[in-house]
Amino acid sequence: MTSSSSPSQDNKRSYPEGLRADALMEEDVAWSLDTDGERDGDQLDRSERAALRRVAGLSTELEDVTEVEYRQLRLERVVLVGVWTSGTAQDSENSLAELAALAETAGALVLDGVIQRRDKPDAATFIGSGKAMELRDIVLETGADTVICDGELGPGQLIALEDVVKVKVIDRTALILDIFAQHAKSREGKAQVALAQMQYMLPRLRGWGQSLSRQMGGGKGGGLATRGPGETKIETDRRRIREKMAKMRREIAEMKTGREIKRQERKRRKVPSVAIAGYTNAGKSSLLNRLTGAGVLVENSLFATLDPTVRRAETPSGRLYTLADTVGFVRHLPHHLVEAFRSTMEEVGESDLILHVVDGSHPAPEEQLAAVREVIRDVGATGVPEIVVINKADAADPLTLQRLMRNEKHSIAVSARTGQGIEELLALIDTELPRPSVEVEVLVPYTHGRLVARAHADGDVISEEHTAEGTLLKARVHEELAADLAPYVPAPLV
Repeated sequence: MTSSSSPSQDNKRSYPEGLRADALMEEDVAWSLDTDGERDGDQLDRSERAALRRVAGLSTELEDVTEVEYRQLRLERVVLVGVWTSGTAQDSENSLAELAALAETAGALVLDGVIQRRDKPDAATFIGSGKAMELRDIVLETGADTVICDGELGPGQLIALEDVVKVKVIDRTALILDIFAQHAKSREGKAQVALAQMQYMLPRLRGWGQSLSRQMGGGKGGGLATRGPGETKIETDRRRIREKMAKMRREIAEMKTGREIKRQERKRRKVPSVAIAGYTNAGKSSLLNRLTGAGVLVENSLFATLDPTVRRAETPSGRLYTLADTVGFVRHLPHHLVEAFRSTMEEVGESDLILHVVDGSHPAPEEQLAAVREVIRDVGATGVPEIVVINKADAADPLTLQRLMRNEKHSIAVSARTGQGIEELLALIDTELPRPSVEVEVLVPYTHGRLVARAHADGDVISEEHTAEGTLLKARVHEELAADLAPYVPAPLV
């Protein structure tokens, strides 16, 4: 009896048993509809199956590579929004323009900016629910991924506005803190920025999903005094931030001690100190370089330098003094920053003279003056004499310069870039620095020449004559040096 066999069975029988495995590995194995018809796709060799396969149609690379000159990290694309509550429309536009400069300094790409006229910011969404929906349309139209508000928003306002616009929302304070974090270089500067960031973050912590769940309070192995609801995750985070803030304050206080020792040494030697204060990007570092050749970083950006720099300088008459460059100020400077940088800003309060630098080419220099003086009041330096230095005079409008010098009686126009007015400024500093209060006329023996040298270095020499008995010196000196010179006062003639 014969039985029909399938083609596959015939194929199996057609190969000797020893060659069956080799036959199965050959590429030209006979194809059968019964066994191969249901296979999915092409049948590949083992090496081909293991290889990487390029999937066509997924690449988004530009076919014309000439359209891309440089490949950069993608910048955040931001839309700015401000609330105009007081002042003129120009004032609110200047404030938004400054916010745009801050955003660019932080590395963002500004796409658009809008202003809402209100009596006061909306308590819920900062600009009102209707305008928040319009802002959402602008975000969609421009393709922005961040909204920056020109003001300090409360935690509820941030959450409510984010819920409407569906992108990240930050305020002016967070933006400035981000810039400070990028530019802080010294250990003290980094610690001060970190403290300010934690102070800002503490009331704005948010928990999501299970992060709000309770920790285990009791149960097996809980032990005494552990039963109960326990802490939430967000409470734990807040406690840890408070502990870090306390540690950071201790570190900053320790760093402050070193600076105070140096300051006391300068005071002991009666070296006058001059502090350069002013609005950010007004040219403070450029002026310091021009006056002392300090070589401090100069960059046309906001808050380019944060760490204070102290340099030795000399007046035209030969008097030594120190010149300190301080952190730049800005309108609506966050209170957290004023507190964190208080130890740095003490250089202003402890100085003998303040050079208040203002950008003469700015559209609203009077607003810069007011903003800086507000911070100077906060650090308790209102009693220090002040010279208003109107910088960038070469680029300023002559009418603006005239108005500023008319309103600020104790002012001088200079250009740190070209050197215009620098000699006059040095002479003015020499005049304004405090002078020794005790006038002496002594005959110092040549064996005590160090006292004469001290009079030249720390005092104000009026006249000097070399006689057979010693140096006849007439000078104004401090009380300490006057006491050392007292034994050499010549006896009155009878």
